[in-house]
Amino acid sequence: MKRLFLSMFLLMIVVSSIGQNEKKLITLEDIFKGRKFGSRMAAGLHSMTDGDHYFQIIKDSLNVYEYSTGNLIRTILTSGTLIPAGDTAPVPIDNPVFSQDESRILFRKDEEQIYRYSSKANYYIYDTRTGKLTPLSKNGKQRVAEFSPDASKVAFVRENNIFLYDISTAKEKQITTDGKLNFVINGAPDWVYEEEFDNPKALIWSSDSKNFAFYRFDESNVKEYEFTNYGGLYPEHYKYKYPKGGETNSKISLFIYSLQSQHSRQIDIGKDTDIYIPRMRWMPDSKSVLVYRLNRHQNKLEFLKTDAVTGSSKVFLTEENKYYVEVNDDFHFLENNKGFLLTSEKDGFNHIYMYDMDGKQINQLTRGKWDVTGLKGVDEAKGLVYFMAAENSPVDRSLYVVSLDGKTKTRLTPKPGTYTIDFSHNYKWLVCNWSDINTPPVTTVNKANGELVRVLQDNAKLKPVLEQYNFSKVEFFSFHTSDNTELNGWMLKPPDFNPAKKYPVLFTIYGGPGSQTVINRWGTSSSWNQLFAAHGIIVVSVDNRGTGARGEEFKKCTYLQLGKFETLDQIEAAKYLGTLDYIDPHRIGMWGWSYGGFMTLSCMTKGADYFNLGVAVAPVTNWKYYDDIYTERFMRTPKENPEGYESNSPINHAEKLKGKLLIIHGMSDDNVHTQNTYDFITALVGAGKQFEMQLYPNSNHNIYTGKNTTFHNYERMTEFILKNL
Repeated sequence: MKRLFLSMFLLMIVVSSIGQNEKKLITLEDIFKGRKFGSRMAAGLHSMTDGDHYFQIIKDSLNVYEYSTGNLIRTILTSGTLIPAGDTAPVPIDNPVFSQDESRILFRKDEEQIYRYSSKANYYIYDTRTGKLTPLSKNGKQRVAEFSPDASKVAFVRENNIFLYDISTAKEKQITTDGKLNFVINGAPDWVYEEEFDNPKALIWSSDSKNFAFYRFDESNVKEYEFTNYGGLYPEHYKYKYPKGGETNSKISLFIYSLQSQHSRQIDIGKDTDIYIPRMRWMPDSKSVLVYRLNRHQNKLEFLKTDAVTGSSKVFLTEENKYYVEVNDDFHFLENNKGFLLTSEKDGFNHIYMYDMDGKQINQLTRGKWDVTGLKGVDEAKGLVYFMAAENSPVDRSLYVVSLDGKTKTRLTPKPGTYTIDFSHNYKWLVCNWSDINTPPVTTVNKANGELVRVLQDNAKLKPVLEQYNFSKVEFFSFHTSDNTELNGWMLKPPDFNPAKKYPVLFTIYGGPGSQTVINRWGTSSSWNQLFAAHGIIVVSVDNRGTGARGEEFKKCTYLQLGKFETLDQIEAAKYLGTLDYIDPHRIGMWGWSYGGFMTLSCMTKGADYFNLGVAVAPVTNWKYYDDIYTERFMRTPKENPEGYESNSPINHAEKLKGKLLIIHGMSDDNVHTQNTYDFITALVGAGKQFEMQLYPNSNHNIYTGKNTTFHNYERMTEFILKNL
């Protein structure tokens, strides 16, 4: 009966909408099955070493093109040429990894996922000069395979041990022997390093190809988490190491393996083992290794210079912060040992600094009450540093160039909106992708000074498709909270908006530290949001305190209290919207995924008087259940900060729920465990609160495993929202 009622309800909305507007009504099938509204990008362009050419995969060919003209210079190979001996299926040509001299390419086949960002596969080496295809190893699947800079060898990891393959002799040598599942990992990250430090590799070659440095993770004492996968006669139980807030981490040690001596030497990283090593990189001269040493509280980052021969190290630069230090890859060594560049928030905003090789600050290259959002590269021949920044507005991203002396700064991308930039190796050309919140992406080739050379993709075919449907324009807005904090948001109104009517509102939320959902970029407001607008719902998103591109204090004021100020700000947003003549303050809902799921539950409980519908997907319900690197960065440990954890846990506010709630979770979520949902459900049941729930067996945090899963999930959410809002 419920399904019949809902079908009739949706049909009446469709008929009513068609009667009011001759344009087509957006459907879930259009979005998720027909992919009618998907924008195209000139993706997969990668600079060749000479900087004047790039390679790109077009259909089944790996081709080389000229930046200046776009002319095809040569075809390196086609997929039909990559058929291993004795096999009939070709090796996929996606994700090629070139050697530094571009004489050889690594491809992979039969890939198996390990965690969200890691996998193992059968790797193959393709020689571009001879056309020969060779398996990297026949002894089992490999991971993190990487050429030596001179292209003579490949280092890789198998079964948690490091191996070295000599291409000329076709011989494989095992370097480590103590690797063991859920005990010791050599040369690859453990789960939490991969997830939270964006560090997929734990093995780094020296530029002279004589050594490589690697991590060893001893996760013997890390507690295990277990979930169950279904589909067979008996369920399969999967266990892996996952350190939650306040628990024991892997013990990290670093080594340098010498190809000449064929021995490994341990790097001295100090006596304290309860630390993190989020980054490691070779100095340009290959004689030393730069090691990032971060304390467990993540508020003190030390840069260690390590001798590659002796393993001895010394601290030459330290950065401390009253909250936490951001770790990223915005780091660049200058030529001839002149120093290095890195970004820091030490003046309250993220800016670029220059240091000499002894760690003494030479200069601050950028300054002002705005954030640098990415260091893109350095053209030392011209003395120029390229970077992305939110100087014009927190919702925009633009490309800038500053001189190495910091005296002149120029904005190279004049239009408002969001730019993503990829430079050629010689910094002569750049591939520029631009969009704004109402304009699909335009991809161009430009000169380094921003001058347009040619258009690669303008999504001209998409624009008439959008015009056939009820797509509305997104509007930005801002307001001041009761404590005079200015918050930014965007609003999507129905295409037939009538200011004399009262509309329900659906918040879409993430809200986590340093994130942004309010950004001037295509896709920020999705076609799914347009579907709701076409059905008479105003969709909004508001960036609360704690989000990014507005300086350190705005971002880090949530320290030790994740969820407190973010929830207060979303309540303030609901109260503000409720004062507008065209909004019904009694029909305000929210939906979010992951951190957004946490925020949805927080608003549905602590903000129950203002939010009467919620959809929480894969929500955190108490930060003590989440991994320690992420959680402790913002909260310290549960033992140190019990009040911060418990007072902001939706579990402890479950009795306040008033509205309609749908909770969704993938049952094989290795990131935000279903434990979060189950314990919140226990609290709801104990408080006598009714709710709806949807579980997806075998699906991870992204909920896509299995036939029709993505569509089913969005259909479930859509029906719930349309029926109850």
